[in-house]
Amino acid sequence: MSLIKSISGIRGTIGGKPGEAFTPLDIVKFTSAYAKFIKERAGQKNRYKIVVGRDARISGEMADNLVCGTLMACGMDVVNAGLASTPTVEMAVTFEQADGGIILTASHNPKEWNALKLLNEKGEFLNAADGELLLEFAANESFDYTGVDNLGIISKKDFTKKHIESVLSHPLVDTEAIYRSGFTVVLDAVNSVGGIVMPLLFEALGVNVIKINCDPNGRFPHNPEPLPEHLTELSAMVVKEGATLGVAVDPDVDRLALINEDGNPFGEEYTLVAVADYVLSTKKGPTVSNLSSSRALRDVTEAAGQSYYASAVGEVNVVAEMKRVGAVIGGEGNGGVIMPDLHYGRDALIGIALFLSLLASSKTTASQLKKRYPKYEMAKKRIDLSAGLNVDEILEKIKNRYFQEKITDIDGVKIEFEQERKWVHLRKSNTEPIIRIYAEAPEKEIAESIADQIINDIKTL
Repeated sequence: MSLIKSISGIRGTIGGKPGEAFTPLDIVKFTSAYAKFIKERAGQKNRYKIVVGRDARISGEMADNLVCGTLMACGMDVVNAGLASTPTVEMAVTFEQADGGIILTASHNPKEWNALKLLNEKGEFLNAADGELLLEFAANESFDYTGVDNLGIISKKDFTKKHIESVLSHPLVDTEAIYRSGFTVVLDAVNSVGGIVMPLLFEALGVNVIKINCDPNGRFPHNPEPLPEHLTELSAMVVKEGATLGVAVDPDVDRLALINEDGNPFGEEYTLVAVADYVLSTKKGPTVSNLSSSRALRDVTEAAGQSYYASAVGEVNVVAEMKRVGAVIGGEGNGGVIMPDLHYGRDALIGIALFLSLLASSKTTASQLKKRYPKYEMAKKRIDLSAGLNVDEILEKIKNRYFQEKITDIDGVKIEFEQERKWVHLRKSNTEPIIRIYAEAPEKEIAESIADQIINDIKTL
């Protein structure tokens, strides 16, 4: 049983006691708090409008009914997008000029999980201050419900076609070149909404698609996080079918992972790198990724004569930094591509459309394309701490130990060893007594070594 409350919403496992899991009472409570937050943010209005959409996980229909009914009880009109990707719902908020949006998805978490992801009137995730205010409303249960004459109404609307049309009309998506290339892709949509939206996009681009795990029934056939170890079926099918590319998305379609024509992973860290390389070839400006993402984006950006910036981990932090510096592209190393001239959210649809545009213009294979980019390997580890230890004090001591190196402390501690082109990033968990340690270097052994070195340093403290 688990219930995690954060500034971006609430997530947890289905079944259990209120306050300890993602139960109907918790769904109603946090939806009510969100409604109060929206009313305070939007000011006094005759009608309020909220867009609601969900991925295909098994608990989605149950949660959707509760959320929509609660919003109605709070006097809010609901535009129900039904089964829709996270980026589709984000864009729908602006399409409808709504006051906000709720996405029912636990992203890459297993089927036992679900979540409320909460959006503002721009279709973007709440910032820290807004999230804290909403959590305060929920904790105090400071909300009430409207009388019978002012109940909200529900309408249903499918925004997938409009999302796809927006992607196709993006000036950097070369639809003609993609169509002429005669690409064949194998798609693994982990039996969620990607099985609906991605084939429609490929059809519109003239791409032949071979579907596996594309029945949107929420019964994930493997771990839904699109990592290489979970995509062995996809890799085998790409080779068997002689396909151009393998494409994997997570349950809510905001992350994009690719498999080369030879069955090897392109690397989810390199999804953003390749797409940014393509964007920067015609559109100049800064790029942004989070501190735990590959250095390769910085290398590609600087090779194009542009500036790279790093943000704290988390999509909302990446978006804030992108806005601050006027980035032309940004995202996260988990396969999340953000194109600000489409919308400020990770979006696998624009990600794959731009990648296919790059592949078409390059007239090469995915494996050959990958060789163009700086080679880095990443190690991801953790160290479990005894209860009661002061994690901030440990991180401060690590900073002092490596004071001669470049240190960034906007989110934990990142140490960059510039001459050796390697780095290590330490972040404390907000829910567990652990420190997560990410390291990157040109060779896997070097990345593992620097991560182990930091772990040993912590143990001595």
